[in-house]
Amino acid sequence: MVPTRAVGPPSRAVERRRPRRGVADAVLVAGAVGLGASMALPISQASIKAVTAAGGLATLAGDVTAMAGTYLLLIMVLLAARIPALERVMGQDRLIRLHRRLSSAPLLLLSAHAVLTTLGYAQAGHIGFWSGAGSLIMTMTWIFAAVVSYVMMMAIAGVSIRAVRRRLSYDTWWVIHLYTYLALAFSVPHQIIDGKSLVGHPLAQSLWTLLWLATAGVVVVYRLMLPIARSLYHRLEIVHVNVEGPGVYSLVVRGRHLDRLAVAGGQYFGWRFLVRGMWWHAHPFSLSAMPQPPYMRVTIKAAGDTTAAITRLRPGTKVAVEGPYGVFTDEARTRLKVALIGAGVGVTPLRALLEDMPSGVDVVVVQRASTREDLVHNGELASMVAGRRGRMVELVGRRFEHRLDDPAYLHHVVPDIATREVFLCGPAGFSSGVARAAGALGVGPEAIHAESFEF
Repeated sequence: MVPTRAVGPPSRAVERRRPRRGVADAVLVAGAVGLGASMALPISQASIKAVTAAGGLATLAGDVTAMAGTYLLLIMVLLAARIPALERVMGQDRLIRLHRRLSSAPLLLLSAHAVLTTLGYAQAGHIGFWSGAGSLIMTMTWIFAAVVSYVMMMAIAGVSIRAVRRRLSYDTWWVIHLYTYLALAFSVPHQIIDGKSLVGHPLAQSLWTLLWLATAGVVVVYRLMLPIARSLYHRLEIVHVNVEGPGVYSLVVRGRHLDRLAVAGGQYFGWRFLVRGMWWHAHPFSLSAMPQPPYMRVTIKAAGDTTAAITRLRPGTKVAVEGPYGVFTDEARTRLKVALIGAGVGVTPLRALLEDMPSGVDVVVVQRASTREDLVHNGELASMVAGRRGRMVELVGRRFEHRLDDPAYLHHVVPDIATREVFLCGPAGFSSGVARAAGALGVGPEAIHAESFEF
């Protein structure tokens, strides 16, 4: 029998290491300063004579939008680079949300750059807009590569729209998104060699090149080298696959030095299963129990072809990991009373989070599922809650029967919710609905923590 810890929280000091919030503030300030400097560079180089000449103002505006748009592209890359100092403070899910919200700005700025620069060139040469565009393509060495880069980025942005993204499998969306790095690589020569703000200015050109190289280095280190080193160190492999319920399976993996793995309950890893067709893609799955060296466990739902294939993997399959990621942990807690509310397989990170909480925390666990067979890890949760003298609520039935997004019903289930810290996990619609209901009942936004399984 493969051991997994099922009952009782581990002994742990009440004092917890808090993330350094100043890191996020410093990064935001540095980012804003860098954006301002990027936009100021072409303005500082422009003379009154050049700006007032035919096409001068449009050309200057094109240079400013080019620098701002490119700088924001670099910021987008860094937001998704898995930088530990940022991830510990903001959480990878929040960083990715910022990445998505920012995505339209650089594309709009670069579109404006193309139009304004062409317009300025046409006005200066007293020719038509399309004639100016043709002349630019013929005279600038790397502009064709920049056009290819722009088209690729627009296509990637198109498949990233929520309505389109929902129609794609996670695997397809992920592969398409990888082409962002190729698109960025195509754009670099045009910026460094053709960029008006950089050509003839060795210091600015060197600093801009260094910024690109530093960004690429961060991506290589944190997205590639660190996961490889961690996987080689821990040498994980599957030792058992357990059926937990209809379409729900637990993978138990074994590895070395798991006692040195800095992971908290509620966090997730990117899992790569080193078999044909799967090794290239990391799947985000939360731990469903705290590691019990040399074992740790993840519980997943076979919701598609890829996850179904994962549940059929055989013992001995090698596993590589990225992470751990996420701030959905006990470090986020500020109160001694909590409510853990999960739907379906969403209860799995809550189970690990509960295990990682100090024994003195007053706990209410609410588990919602369609059928009793869908109550994942219900026995383990019940034992853990009983050991803490907490309260366990099982809501079995259709969604409309248990409207946790209704403030009145939520208050009926957890009458003192206004005094509790709330941790939510499940589909995005479930988490957002319960969060709104909790807010309506007096729970402040700082005391609501949500984890979603959607990409």
